Amino acid sequence: MKKNLLKICGLSLALALIAQVSFAQTTGTVVGKIIDNETGEAVTGANVVVQGTTIGAASDLDGEFKITGVPTGKQKFEVSFISYERMTIEKNVAPAQDQVTDLGTIKLKIAALGMQEVQVIASIGIDRETPVAMSNIKAIEIEETMGNQEFPEVLESTPGVYATKSGGGFGDSDITIRGFESVNVGVLINGVPVNDMENGRVYWSNWAGLADATQTVQIQRGLGASKVAIPSIGGTINIISKASDADKGGSVSASVGNDGYQKQIVSASTGLTEDNLAVTFSIGQVSGNGYVDGTSFEGYQYFANIAKKINDNHEVTLTAIGASQEHGQRQSRSTISDYKNSDRGIRYNPDWGYKNGQETSIEDNFYTKPLFSLNHYWTISPKLDVSTAAYYSIGTGGGGGTATNGGDYDRRDGVVDFETIVDQNIDNGEFGSTAILRASHNNHQWAGALSSANYALNENIDILAGLDYRYYKGEHYQTVTDLLGGEYFPDDADVNNPNRALQVGDKRSYYNDGIVNWGGGFLQGEYSKDNLSAFATLQASNTSYQRVDYFNYLDSDPNQTSPVYNFFAFGTKGGANYNLTKNHNVFANLGYFERAPFFNTVFPVFTNEANIEAENEKILSYELGYGYRGSKFSANVNVYRTTWTDKTFQITVPNQGPQGTNLFANILGVEAIHQGLEIDFLYEPIDGLTFNGMGSFGDWRWNNNIENVSVFDENNQEVRTVSLFIADTKVGGSAQTTAMGRVSYEILDGLTVRGEYSYFDNIYARFDVLSRTTEESAGVNPWQAEATGLVDLGASYKFSISDKVKATVLGNVYNVFDTYYIKNASQNSQDPNNPLVWFETGRTWSATFRVNF
Repeated sequence: MKKNLLKICGLSLALALIAQVSFAQTTGTVVGKIIDNETGEAVTGANVVVQGTTIGAASDLDGEFKITGVPTGKQKFEVSFISYERMTIEKNVAPAQDQVTDLGTIKLKIAALGMQEVQVIASIGIDRETPVAMSNIKAIEIEETMGNQEFPEVLESTPGVYATKSGGGFGDSDITIRGFESVNVGVLINGVPVNDMENGRVYWSNWAGLADATQTVQIQRGLGASKVAIPSIGGTINIISKASDADKGGSVSASVGNDGYQKQIVSASTGLTEDNLAVTFSIGQVSGNGYVDGTSFEGYQYFANIAKKINDNHEVTLTAIGASQEHGQRQSRSTISDYKNSDRGIRYNPDWGYKNGQETSIEDNFYTKPLFSLNHYWTISPKLDVSTAAYYSIGTGGGGGTATNGGDYDRRDGVVDFETIVDQNIDNGEFGSTAILRASHNNHQWAGALSSANYALNENIDILAGLDYRYYKGEHYQTVTDLLGGEYFPDDADVNNPNRALQVGDKRSYYNDGIVNWGGGFLQGEYSKDNLSAFATLQASNTSYQRVDYFNYLDSDPNQTSPVYNFFAFGTKGGANYNLTKNHNVFANLGYFERAPFFNTVFPVFTNEANIEAENEKILSYELGYGYRGSKFSANVNVYRTTWTDKTFQITVPNQGPQGTNLFANILGVEAIHQGLEIDFLYEPIDGLTFNGMGSFGDWRWNNNIENVSVFDENNQEVRTVSLFIADTKVGGSAQTTAMGRVSYEILDGLTVRGEYSYFDNIYARFDVLSRTTEESAGVNPWQAEATGLVDLGASYKFSISDKVKATVLGNVYNVFDTYYIKNASQNSQDPNNPLVWFETGRTWSATFRVNF
């Protein structure tokens, strides 16, 4: 019996050893690397799966992957990643004890038609090649973290970027980069500049649906890689919209959030047809009450892209994107004590009330601004290709406000007392309204074209040249929107029709056109060989301004149309990147450029009298950077210094000149220095667990005093002089120290949780530089807000309803601990220690359910 038992045990052990050896010989290890077919950049997060199994892995930060336990013999590997064409690779897998099977470098092609070509027009930088400080935010990150936030807030995970909600109305957010206000940040959509051509601003409410139509955002800090001349002193935000997907499908999503927030979006793609045509579109609606009192909103968004591949040499795409919206605003800042004394706390808004029982805003915004662009990509020869984009935008709308003629806007219980105003206007009878609601309209027509040619001189040198033309006509006027119970509103602003009794819809106060023509060109050389890449660019532009005034000049007066004023500007920049090893790289860039003054600098006193002393602003910037790329960890460090000279200011003093005319001063020579250190990192210690973060440490100061500034009247006659004492004073308007840390972990298959901590410090109030006219104000910093730390939490769950139908559930809670904090303040000239502020929102939340088919 014992012998039989020993035989059985021996036989079992032998069989186990044979099975173990057999198993070891029937599985292997497979490795490889995945890169973008066009750019050569590593593709992080791509999936590689053994066909017919769940065996697979995702590519790391270097695009590399390793799969163990792969059955030996001939196997098929499916490689997939969002926005790229799916690939299937067949390979004979060797046993692990023999060798590792290498799939080599797998080059994925972008699935969407025209996407790569748009990236060329938009000057999208390439990691470890383009020598600028830049950060990429992919659609998946926007989708998971956006919720009911504003688009600029999603970009705040980037070093140097600072976003505020401003008054808190829908789409009223603002953004700065490296301490430079939004008018000094270039924003491009598919390479098309969208900064207002008169004042440089970007109104994010006009692009309410942009986040849902975005494929990727690249933020280029400092000089950037853009070849067109745009107001990018602080940096450039390149937004690449979704293109026509080569795969047929679509999605439906619904979102809810705090304060009645609702959003619905439907999108679909035809896929690539047999005629090489693809169409993608989406439409959506959003509404809510607003976190701030009196800021209810409603908007509609739309996006469409049509792509046609004519042949191997020609491809065209037509894109339309826009949003129509209307929302209440909180335009007026209040003191901290005003918020504390209000029973509404940080939701307090002095710019609204009830009229006939309905919520009525005295400050609101209504606008629609579709953008249409037609792109053509032409491969002339293997060495020469041309990319051209023509675009057109028509904007209609404006913002509401008040107008008075001896009346007032009294408040009761913290809101506007419309009923009392209506009673007063009724009592005023034949004398008309003393207080009304009005709207300031800013309609425009905007057209342009930009074209660039790329010629490969040899395998190492490319020569690029391009032209850029833009035309803009802005129409500005006010209209009466509500007489508030009165019979009419008296107005004497139109010299062609004086002493009018205005009715609702009539123009009032001012009526003028601003015409801007822009022409520019660039020439760039690019060198790339082995580990070194470098570029040098020359660019030049001419900006012309003309003003037509229909109220201040008789129709018979030839001065109703001003002369054309031209401003020629040029710039040059260059840089180089050197890859020290596979993991380490360094880069440097240097540039100087001029920027034409804005329209209101040329016409500062609301007439056709021009400021003949207006000059171009001058910007000198340089930057040094270092990058590390590893399989688990990557990081970037850079230092920068930007000097901004001849920054133009105007001071207008109404009715202080001879015969009651206005006075203004054109202040030249003001210099600001913005310098600092920026870092960011990404760490993936294990599959599914990711840490990323950033830090930005700035030192932004006004650099010099200005003495004996001449003050002129409307006839350009000097009437007095003033001096400014601002040397060594901090620049206000944004946090000079910011930091962010985020952790994301896939705790179950498809279920990911996130946590984020944001920190802001050295937040100085905006202040009127032109108010520092005494020596006692020299070196005195503006009011400083308290440092703030915020926590956000989020989760997402992705699951399959069927083989072709996938679903995603998203949830986010922002400002989890309901912290009261200030990110936006202005110095109070009456009491410097009691600033005028907007509080940011407290705790908010959103949830989204989306189905992809």
